[in-house]
This record gives sequence, C-alpha cells and structure tokens, in this order.
Amino acid sequence: MTGTTTASGTPTTTSPPEPGGVAPQPDDRALKAKHRAMWASGDYPALAREVISELGPVLAAAAGTGPGQRVLDVAAGSGNAAVPAAVTGADVVACDLAPELFADGRRRAAEAGVGVTWVEADAEGLPFDDGEFDAVMSCVGVMFAPHHAASAAELLRVCRPGGTLALLSWTPAGFVGQLFATMKPYAPPPPAGAQPPPLWGDEAHVRALLGDGAEVLTAERRTLRVDRFAARGAFREYFASHYGPTISVYRAVAGDAARVAALDAALDDLAARSTGADGAMEWEYLLLTARRSGAPASTGTGTATGTGTGAAPATS
Repeated sequence: MTGTTTASGTPTTTSPPEPGGVAPQPDDRALKAKHRAMWASGDYPALAREVISELGPVLAAAAGTGPGQRVLDVAAGSGNAAVPAAVTGADVVACDLAPELFADGRRRAAEAGVGVTWVEADAEGLPFDDGEFDAVMSCVGVMFAPHHAASAAELLRVCRPGGTLALLSWTPAGFVGQLFATMKPYAPPPPAGAQPPPLWGDEAHVRALLGDGAEVLTAERRTLRVDRFAARGAFREYFASHYGPTISVYRAVAGDAARVAALDAALDDLAARSTGADGAMEWEYLLLTARRSGAPASTGTGTATGTGTGAAPATS
C-alpha cells in the first residue's frame, strides 16, 4: 500500500497504481540498487533543509501548482518541492528511488499541515498511468537518473496533454556541475549508457530530450546563494558526510591515502575558487518549464517507454 500523510501527520493508506515500467535487466537492477544505496547514505534530507531549501518553493511556483491540480514530484527525495506544492493546495504525489528519504518528508509535510502521497518509484519506469498528472516536476532529482531519454519519456508520458512540466537542474558550468567534474577522476567509471547528471542543466539537451512531446515555455539560468561554507574545508566536510555522490567517491578511494588527500585538496580548492569576498557561493541552476503536447508519449495505458522498472510503492 502507498503511504499517505494526512494534514495531522497520521499515516493513511491508498491503493497503489499499477506499475508502468518494464522489468529491468540484471545489470540495470544492480545499478538502480547502487543508486538507491548512494542516496540513502549520509543525510540528504538535512542538506535539502539546510542548504537548498529555497529551491522547492521556486519550482512549485514555476509549475503553477494550486487547488484542483494533481501534481507529481519525480525523484522527490524528502519533498523539498513536493511539500511546498502541497501547501498551495495541490494533490501531490512524491516519488523516489530511495524510500529511506520519505520519513523526513512525512515530518515536513506534517509540520506544514498538508498531505503528500509517497511512492517508491524509478524515474525511468514510473508506476502511473498515461496523462495522470496536471503537472510533473523535479527539483535536482530526475537529472540523476542514468538514462536521460528514458526518464524524459516517462515525464512526458504521465503528464496530461496541455499539462505543465517544470524542471530545476544544476548546470554543467555551475558550482555543482563543477563539483561532479572535480570528483570524476576519483570515481569509478560510469556504467555503459549512463549520462552525466548536469546535462539536464543544459537547455539544448533538455529541449532535445523533450522533442515534440512538449513546448518549452521558459528556460532561465538562476543562482542559489549559499553562505554556510566560508571556512576552508567546511564544504568538503559537510558534503563528505551528507551528500551521497561525494560519500560514494570517498569510499572508492578510501584505501589510497594519497588519493584521499588529493580529493580533499581538489574539493577545498573548488570551494575556495567559488567563494566570494562575502563568504558566499552562487550555485547556478536551470529552471525550465514546458507545456505537454497533445500527442501521447507512448501507446498503451501505464506502459513505460524507458528501460527502468516500475518500482514497488513505499509502505508507511
């Protein structure tokens, strides 16, 4: 059963939708399990609250969420955008590959006095019907699904014709994009077919992914001001203990003291270069909105076009 939080924060249940994705191949299943474990490591909910909380309301506003709308937040994490969207009066479903993040999201929803439905799901094989949602959004979330075309096809499939797509993604040239470039030499090689997450912050790449499935309405580069990492080493220490991708890279080099020290220095240097005289950083992101075209993204109700799995719904 799907866990739902009422306005009082009391878990209730609703029947889950039928899975839409095809069964993954063994290698793909192992990759998704690895991704789930990565995001469940550290404390991403704390990072979402303490560092990037401003992004959720920005995305909900761009999506135009409100009463009478059914909204899906894909790769929602702990609900950084889902909860603000629910506050506007929308009926919100938050889905993520890592249900370990939902407990914090349920607490946030309860504190805000709103209900959000939480569903474990793979962005590349969403367990929802074609055209089920009025708005589909993702806040620095779907960008981390490895197969971009598959996840983009799913975003389109579950959004009704004329509905809204709203995506907020870190850019390749921005701070987080450069963080991934800095960590790349220390990370294991990506699996075949996986694409770099910051490509979702490239407008041309997103336009190509959406193709004729949606009309891009707005595409704007903005920055998030982050002022909590002024001291040298502060950013590295925080991300090495809170952020799954950084934790994963440190684990990959843990047996080599020289490489650990080199990674330490590279992250400290990146943070230093990116910090202004006032002790703050500006993290660039792309905020893109689009209107779903009239033609369906796939044939057959509830049939995903991607290679991922229609994941099992989370339980309360």
